[in-house]
Amino acid sequence: MIHLLLAIIYLSFISLGLPDSLLGAAWPSVYQNFCVPVSYAGIVSMIIAVGTVISSLQSDRLTKKFGTGLVTTASVAMTAAALLGFSVSHSFWLLCLWAIPYGLGAGSVDASLNNYVALHFASRHMSWLHCMWGIGASLGPYIMGQALNKGYGWNTGYGLIAAMQIVLTGILIAGLPLWKKRSAPDFREEKQAAKETLTLRQILKLSGAKEVMAAFFCYSAIEQTTGLWTSSYLKLEKGISAETAAGCASLFFIGITIGRALGGFLTMRLNDTQMIRLGQGTIAFGIVILLIPSGELLSQAGLILIGLGCAPIYPCIIHSTPNHFGAGRSQAVIGVQMASAYVGTSLMPPLFGILAGTFGAGLFPVYLSVVLILMIFMHERLLKKA
Repeated sequence: MIHLLLAIIYLSFISLGLPDSLLGAAWPSVYQNFCVPVSYAGIVSMIIAVGTVISSLQSDRLTKKFGTGLVTTASVAMTAAALLGFSVSHSFWLLCLWAIPYGLGAGSVDASLNNYVALHFASRHMSWLHCMWGIGASLGPYIMGQALNKGYGWNTGYGLIAAMQIVLTGILIAGLPLWKKRSAPDFREEKQAAKETLTLRQILKLSGAKEVMAAFFCYSAIEQTTGLWTSSYLKLEKGISAETAAGCASLFFIGITIGRALGGFLTMRLNDTQMIRLGQGTIAFGIVILLIPSGELLSQAGLILIGLGCAPIYPCIIHSTPNHFGAGRSQAVIGVQMASAYVGTSLMPPLFGILAGTFGAGLFPVYLSVVLILMIFMHERLLKKA
């Protein structure tokens, strides 16, 4: 039964990644279809991000009231409905409307599932599950690309992903009894604190809470800034062609996916703290390579290293949360961590864009270095406090 539940959770993580890259893949066709400026993608993205932050902050209350299985099922169903809404939308404002349940569904399932896995499964499963997210995030744009290349249009691409989410919702409904059979004997505090719902103010008063939020904010800033601005940096600073630069940028995400697959095996020998420090050191090494005046080959190596370094940080910070804050508080803290991650995702890449416009794209490795140093500092403070 436990293995069947784990398989369902793995599917849920693939489902979580499927919609994440769809907007970027579809937008070149969407904005032309709706005759709106290309910058309007930021409006849709921001609505999704705000919904995700709100639902992440409410995940503790919802999970303690309804349970992880029901919250996950309802969230996936909400995301499926939103994607179906995208597929039948024929105006920009309808996209904005459907972006609301899109974001609300994503935040709850992300926080609830991450906390459940952190409580009930070994660290290796957290790494492999986030590897599954990477597979989903890669599969989504591929499906959209196939729909566009074969002339079916972006609406069909969203419809196909919606159909996959609907099937998963059915699987989750059938598997609801499995969630009740999984217990966590090592976390007796969980049952004692199950009825206690912490407010945001109470969470912020927990020793180490501000530090883990800041560390998560910085990690998301590094990941999203690298993913968004790598191609521009390589083209403008390294003189690499736009086509080659785009291909190089994908190496970063390949590094994350491979790193999480391998990281699951490394966690059998190293604990969460050691994995996080190893990741931070690998990111630093990758940034140093990017700083070396060089051509395409070294840049590719640097990007792969940054991706490999990012791989263990996100899952290992989440997995260590029950140990740092207690099982009864972990859902509340992880919800706030997720919210911090989405704020970092929303704010830091645009901030680099503003700085790059003033000082040039060559600032890219320096920007990553400053954020990385802040993340290391905050994580070490977290270890001392928690």
